[in-house]
Parts: sequence; structure tokens; C-alpha cells
Amino acid sequence: MESRSSQWYAGTDRNAYIHRAWMRRGLPAHAFDGRPHIAIANTASDLTPCNSHLDEVARSVQQGVYEAGGIPLNLPVVSLGETLVRPTAMLWRNMAAMATEELLRANPIDGVVLLGGCDKTIPSLLMAAASVDLPAVVMPGGPMLTGTFRGAPLGCGTDVWKLSEEVRGGRLSEAEFLRSESSMIRSRGHCNTMGTASTMGLVAEVLGMTMPGVAGTPAPDSRLLEAAHGTGRLAVEMVERERRPSTVLTRASFLNAIVALAAIGGSTNAVVHLLAIAGRLGVDLVQDDFDRTGSGVPLLVDLQPAGRFLMDDFHRAGGLLAVLREVRDLLDPEALTVTGRPLVSYLDEARIWDQEVIRVRDHPVRQDAGIAVLYGNLAPDGAVIKPAAASPHLLRHRGRALVFDTVEDMHARLDDPDLDVDADTVLILRGCGPRGYPGMPEVSNLPLPQKLLAQGVRDMVRICDGRMSGTAYGTVVLHVAPEAAAGGPLGVVETGDMIVLDVAARRLDIEIPPEELAARTPSAATVAGFVSPARGWEKLYVDSVQQANTGADLDFLVGSSGHKVSRESH
Repeated sequence: MESRSSQWYAGTDRNAYIHRAWMRRGLPAHAFDGRPHIAIANTASDLTPCNSHLDEVARSVQQGVYEAGGIPLNLPVVSLGETLVRPTAMLWRNMAAMATEELLRANPIDGVVLLGGCDKTIPSLLMAAASVDLPAVVMPGGPMLTGTFRGAPLGCGTDVWKLSEEVRGGRLSEAEFLRSESSMIRSRGHCNTMGTASTMGLVAEVLGMTMPGVAGTPAPDSRLLEAAHGTGRLAVEMVERERRPSTVLTRASFLNAIVALAAIGGSTNAVVHLLAIAGRLGVDLVQDDFDRTGSGVPLLVDLQPAGRFLMDDFHRAGGLLAVLREVRDLLDPEALTVTGRPLVSYLDEARIWDQEVIRVRDHPVRQDAGIAVLYGNLAPDGAVIKPAAASPHLLRHRGRALVFDTVEDMHARLDDPDLDVDADTVLILRGCGPRGYPGMPEVSNLPLPQKLLAQGVRDMVRICDGRMSGTAYGTVVLHVAPEAAAGGPLGVVETGDMIVLDVAARRLDIEIPPEELAARTPSAATVAGFVSPARGWEKLYVDSVQQANTGADLDFLVGSSGHKVSRESH
């Protein structure tokens, strides 16, 4: 069978000559004899600090591709640094996916290795690969090593939230807080908590899209480069066997990912990412699947933000495969991996080496720890909460609403000593959904009012149409759909309304008569926060983005277009 790249390079006509000649900058003649051409979709960037080491990883991938008889080709793609990109990296996830999809389709390649790490890079790469459906395998960049401050380990992200609240509460000096800054990031790699980056690397493996046993390997660990070499070799094999994302990413693999998400205490951001990836393939996955499949799964991993330890502890304790062995009976045994073997076939030899970090099934960190999906008159299309990161006493709560129309409004008023707020108040932040911000920022875990922090309050019920960092914690209801900017009822809540949260009943409601709720119109301040952009990507995004409950992809990107290109360039 003719390779896809041969459609560019084979023959003696002018076009084939041009394609070969311009690539003969180091490539020998035999590079065009039908060998698999493997792109390395590389999100390395100095402005994505968590991915800055991926050029080194790419070199090991290249060696593996060469060794297996393929031709490796570095392909820089859009990179998104979660901590730097404004207004939020989520605004650009779909653009990164679309750009990568088009580059993979447009170029003479037969397969691709996807190098990602920071939060949005692995989701965008998987969305692109699913749309093009060329043989593809993920090589995750891995978490950083644990830093310490004042003799205690620091969880990247999670301890930022904790320490900053201690400063605001008067329990830590600003000087000490700033001193911790140089200790937080000890090495290359992404956040070392079970945040979104760690979650999506592990979830990619459960989906079957990495070599089993690789995800979670710390970025500085020499075994990461060994795995990169093996991934390069595997990419060549995948082309030869025509092993494509559509053969790996099935409904069964997505349901396995939901089981794993609960067992590891993974980020709520995985909900929107998995829904978006499934949408690119036409896989029947809906928001309720996260509750139906994951809600009864025990939390087995004692990692921040839901627990105590960090990712290099997780790797030392046995890693992902050890966790999956404990919940093997909940996994679909037919779901395949990029190796062509079922995921469950890799679990026989997995072991837990530290039962403090990874618990056995009979002694979990928490029972029934999966993500819960809530409905009610405040969230007609649903909202999510992560019970494992919440305070148990707040999972059933009734309180008076305190409404902030925008992030700026929240920052301006939150620490006002005259703010009418107490520990039972329900903080509501709106204008933070896919359209409203735009881009659905990670602000749902809004800070607590300073005067309550001084009183010792450390958690409150918070409700938002945005997202929160996977490194964050607290009793936070997020992804409320429809968002306020799309006409959702969150946009008409008024300060003083009574809000009822009942996670066990899967309810989120405002206590007002239906006719009053229907008659309300958004406040002028609320409407003013939702001005549609006039041009550029932001306008395209706002005009086309879907709601969180379906993955917040662009409506015209749902589904796939395959890898065929019908027209020649000359």
C-alpha cells in the first residue's frame, strides 16, 4: 500500500521533484523510498515553561523513529502556557487544535507523535489528532520534582492558593510568601499536583493514546527519554499497522478514562476536554456519563489538592497502572491502546509500593469520589462539582447569595470590610463562561473574603460558570450551563436570593417561584460584561463556541474531516 507521504514524493514529474528537492537539506534520497514520515508535533516554548524541555524529549523521539526505519520531522505547533497566556489559555485551546489539525492534514506525513505537557497542550493535540485520524501517539512531558519551603513539600499551584490565602488572612508575611516563589518550581516539567496537566497526561494513557506505563514519569527522570525513544519506534509501527485514533478512542476507552479520573482525583477540566475530544470523533459521550460511570468509584490516590502527596511520590508508589489494577473490574477489557493490546493486559504486573500514596481498594482515601453533575433551576444544562476536593459539611448547604458580575467586580469588592457576608453566604461569580469572558477562565475557586479568613473560615460554597485550576480545592460548583452570557439563569440571580446545594440529590437551585425567575431580566452590569468582540479569533470564538456541558468546542469543529487533501499545491 502506498504511503500517504508518497503522494507528495513519488514520481518523476515536476511537483514530486519540487517536494523532494526542498526537503533535501540533510535528507538522503532513500528518505523518499516509501519510509514512514513521522511528524513530531512539538509544543516546546520558552513561554510555556512547563513544556520548555520538550525539544530534548523530541530528540529522543527522533532517534526512535530513525531506529525503526522512519523519517522524523519536527513540527512546532501552537503552545499555550497556562500561567502566562491572557485572558485565559482556554480561549486558545480550540485554535491550537484547529491549527494543528490543518498542519497535520496539509503536510506529507504518515503519522505523528504528540508532545505536550501544560494543561491545554495535550487536549488540543488529541482533538487535532482525532479530527485528522492519522496514526498518532502521545508523549507526555511529565511533572516537575517536588520543591520544599521551610522544610515542607510544596504542591505547585495548590500551595499558591493556600499560601496566598494565609497572607490575606494575616497568618503569613508577604516577605515569606515571596520567599517561597523560588522554591515552588524545582525542575523542568508541569505542575506536580493532580492538576489538569497531570490529569490529562494520565487520562491520555487510559484512553490508550500513550505507551502504557509512561504517563506520570517525572520530567527530569531519565526513563522519560527512554520512553520517548520507544514512542518514536512505536509511531513507525503504528503507521505500518494502520493503527489510528479512531481504532483506539472508542466509547469504552472514554468510560475507562472516567473511572480513572475518579480514582486518581483528577481535575474537573478533564470533563470539558474529554467531551471535546469525543466530539471530534463522533463518540457518544455526554456530561452525565461522568456521574453515571465515575460517581461510585473510590478515590485511591492521596495527592494534592484532594490529599497530601505529589506526583513524584505517585510515580514512586507504582503510578497509574497500579491504580488501574485496583479498579480493574470497572474497566472495559476490550479497550485498546496504541500498542494494539488492551489496556487491561498491562495491569497484571502492576504493584502498589507505597500504600500511603496509592491506597488499596478496601481502604480508599474517600468512597464515591467521582465528579458529580448537578441540575436544577440554576443549572438547566448542568454544572459539576468535585466532591473529593470539597468540604463534606458544605455538600448540602442553603445560603444567601452574594453576586459578583465580573472578575473585576469581585476583586474590587471582595475584601471590603463592610461587605455583607458570612460563612454561610454562597459566593456567585458570573460572566466567566466560554462566551462571557471569553474563554472560560480558571476563576471559579474565587478567594474568600478577607474578613472571613481572619475569622478562620477556609471554605465556602462558590458557584461560577467558569472553570477552576485542577490544582485548586474547595466546595466549588463550576461549568454552570447555560452560562450567564448565553442567557442562563445564573445571569438573573440577585444578592440575597437563597441558594440550595444538595450534592447527594444532584441539585442546584435558587429558591424563588418559577414565574419570578422567568420574569427577571439580567442586570445592566451583567449585560455590560458581555460585549461581543469586534474582530479576530475572539469574535470567531464567541460566535461559535458551545457550552461547557458539550465540551466548549467550536460548533463547526465538531466531527472530523480525515486526512485527505484533494488538491495539489502547484
